[in-house]
Amino acid sequence: MSPTPSPDSSFVHLNIAQSLANVGDASALHEMLVMLHDVLSKDTPQIAQHMQERDFPAAQHLLHALKGCIPIFCTPTLCDELIAVELLSKSPAPEASASAYVSLRPKLEALQLEIVAHLHYSGA
Repeated sequence: MSPTPSPDSSFVHLNIAQSLANVGDASALHEMLVMLHDVLSKDTPQIAQHMQERDFPAAQHLLHALKGCIPIFCTPTLCDELIAVELLSKSPAPEASASAYVSLRPKLEALQLEIVAHLHYSGA
């Protein structure tokens, strides 16, 4: 029976090779991916709630924190979209960030699933 192929090559948002190059250690990467998954699990719905409540400063605070860690793990496309939404949230017309987040949120949720798939495959 042949081993199950790694799902890493099919990921759209998570870039494991880049992540490992950035972190430098597979064990540390594992711990950081667990942490990122936990942050996304907590923050993704909170950002949506803040957007719905028109509390753009609170949403921007969480988006800004994600913007600080996402580039370590993700493709430039996802990073760029996150940066754009975060910038909109602190613009003079932050309402546009709410509709932009509607497009971004499923990608963040897909990233969570990719993290789970990688952790599962890697034996975590």
